[in-house]
Amino acid sequence: MQKWFILLTALLSVLTLSSIGQTTERPRDLGIRIGVLQPGSYNAITDVEGIVVGQTTIQRGDSVNTGVTAILPHRHNIFQNKVPAAMYIGNGFGKMTGYSQVEELGNIETPIVLTNTLSVPTAANAVITYTLSLEENKEVRSVNPIIGETNDGYLNDIRGRHVLEKDVIAAIKAAKSGPVEEGNVGAGTGTICFGFKGGIGTASRVLPKEIGGYTIGVLVQTNFGGVLQIDGVPVGEELEQFYLRRQLDASPDGSCMIVIATDAPCNARNLKRMAKRAFLGLGKTGGIASNGSGDYVIAFSTASNLRIPYQSDGAMLENKVLRNEKMSPIFMAAIEATEEAIINSLFAAESITAGNRRINALPVDKVLEIMSKFGRKTN
Repeated sequence: MQKWFILLTALLSVLTLSSIGQTTERPRDLGIRIGVLQPGSYNAITDVEGIVVGQTTIQRGDSVNTGVTAILPHRHNIFQNKVPAAMYIGNGFGKMTGYSQVEELGNIETPIVLTNTLSVPTAANAVITYTLSLEENKEVRSVNPIIGETNDGYLNDIRGRHVLEKDVIAAIKAAKSGPVEEGNVGAGTGTICFGFKGGIGTASRVLPKEIGGYTIGVLVQTNFGGVLQIDGVPVGEELEQFYLRRQLDASPDGSCMIVIATDAPCNARNLKRMAKRAFLGLGKTGGIASNGSGDYVIAFSTASNLRIPYQSDGAMLENKVLRNEKMSPIFMAAIEATEEAIINSLFAAESITAGNRRINALPVDKVLEIMSKFGRKTN
């Protein structure tokens, strides 16, 4: 009897895992191919060698749905080994911390942390605490934390400011390579996108070897509105859920954070050009960068020859960077990966109820029917 019970339990476990796998398939697994370039092995920002991502998800009771997502350009001391970076503001209704120094110096010196709007000061303090705690930084007296946000106040008790310093530091210390969890996780736990449950999404592209073989990875925190399109198909219209469908429709405000990484040797100027193109990827999904949407792009390069030491005996930096005319494939990769990362966030997200408010997940089965109707082959 005990033997049969064990076998039955094992069978149920397999069936459960199978059903979980079916409900968490990504768009590409279902036959939706966005763009023409190939993704990396994880189809995630972590396909860029050295990048690690950590997340802390905070859910308590029926009103707390928030968290932290941390992206580290490399596992070493980032302050001592800064990386070239740039930011682009698509719409500035947001609380992006660290922008002016990145704009001035063209590098970042801390982990990039995403969270909710009212937790930005806490996250900044935590990143400073983490940076100062590293042994090599014991004489450091200035830190430029990079903190991005979206407002999850519809599904989260945002005024309660439930993100603590320890939650931010835990996300940083938990950062790892490999697959990145998407949907209702980390900074995407309480977000909304196109009227459906949004969240964290990620994707990547790898260029053919003959044009450099570089990898471009993107991670997004989606919390914005508009008229949803998937691979050019008017999904939002077909589902009859989109901004201005009715005269007094729900607000499209909320924000989107886009983080782009590449191993291509790009300087800050070309990283900013890349960041601008990523905004085209958001537009291809139907986002409209509404008045109340803070839409920011952070782009950085992990190329080891471009790392900027905090201190050096030499007076000169001599680094080879890509020429302008070599950037077009990278621009295209950034657009495609951004578009797919946003769509991935929607497919991974699950319905959520907070008090008397409910936001449903994207109805994937209906979406697949719509894609087929418009001539897109799906599995």
